Amino acid sequence: MSKRIITLKYGKGEVRFEVPEKQLLCELDGRNRPPLTDLREAYVRALDHPVDSAPLKEVVKPGGTVAITVSDITRGWQKNADTLPFLLDYLNAAGVADDKITIIIAVGAHRQNTPEEFVELCGPHVCHRVRVINHDAWDAQNMVALGRTRRGTPVEVSRVAMEADTLILTGGVVYHYMVGYGGGRKSIMPGVCSNTTIQACHLWSLEPEAGGGRSKLSQSGRTDGNPSHEDMMECAALARPDFIVNVVPNLDGDLCGIFAGNWVSAWLKATRLVDEMYGVTIQEKADIVIATAGGYPKDINLYQTTKTMDNAVHAAKAGGISVILSECPDIREPMEYFKWFDHPTIEAHDRALRANYTIAGWCALITREYCRQSPTIMLTRPDNAELARRAGLIPAATIDEALKLAYTMSGKKNPAITIMPKGANTLPLMR
Repeated sequence: MSKRIITLKYGKGEVRFEVPEKQLLCELDGRNRPPLTDLREAYVRALDHPVDSAPLKEVVKPGGTVAITVSDITRGWQKNADTLPFLLDYLNAAGVADDKITIIIAVGAHRQNTPEEFVELCGPHVCHRVRVINHDAWDAQNMVALGRTRRGTPVEVSRVAMEADTLILTGGVVYHYMVGYGGGRKSIMPGVCSNTTIQACHLWSLEPEAGGGRSKLSQSGRTDGNPSHEDMMECAALARPDFIVNVVPNLDGDLCGIFAGNWVSAWLKATRLVDEMYGVTIQEKADIVIATAGGYPKDINLYQTTKTMDNAVHAAKAGGISVILSECPDIREPMEYFKWFDHPTIEAHDRALRANYTIAGWCALITREYCRQSPTIMLTRPDNAELARRAGLIPAATIDEALKLAYTMSGKKNPAITIMPKGANTLPLMR
């Protein structure tokens, strides 16, 4: 019997296994784009020829202060360490000295990043050139109240960001399982907002009635009618960012698009490239879906791995089996995520989340919903097994163990299998 050798990323390494050709339904790999051949030239060109904006050198004030938001360690794939030197050099040439620039790590409600992670994210030279700080969503004294959205969300944003003469957002755009796409307005909300704002805005990711679970409108690739996205846009609009630079990675993780300028229209242009590359039409759903988050840092913890679980569910039949490859070296972060599994049912969990919304609680809720829809086996470190079971997953220490379990649970001798090498980003779309 002819077999296909599959190699998938796992942590900082790889996993190899075989799949019979006749059982391989499809390998969802998207439509690749070549990487940018001269990153500096492409980056500076984007700053000088932005979308719906004057060039950045005409936006900043010579001698003025600049705040730059940078995504946290879970978004290390954005390659800010490569591009931030270009941005700082450009600002210097426009009359803004390094001592007037502050980089804010837009952690939202995630944990504070460490000094070592600052270096990993921004590069050692950038960390020595300019001030780099964590946003702290619980520091009420460092927030500026900007009003409320139409849905009533109180908007409180970092004082450092608001008091700078120029606010520049950086980030990356891929699919996002709650608000359609990452990047853009997410650098403001949740990036540099207060926890009060973050909680109120994210409540719109739930169905209106208690016990209804995740909103059917809060989905990957969807912005029209998505209440979470719409509220987030209003939060960002109140902050009035001056300029944005968002990147899009290709299937290999190399940057293939840089979109600069107006914080709305430049971001929207980036989302269209994401659709072209990562929205993949499928003809049929599978008995078993094998998906990798894409290796470190996308599989740094289970909290981040839920994005891969979300995409895998789209490719699986009702009751089909998902096999998720996620090393999770930092599985306990955030530990609050696991506390939500103390609630005995999904319905009880939902009600508790409405009373005290947190992102970790939402991620735990949708983890339960995924496992109810598609029993999930996770290839992970053996020492993660207890916490994986706590989240409703079935841990496996080797890929052979994971596949044996999947075959048994499918109840089929020759189950149809779909492979997702870019599971965190690739969105299966039924024709």
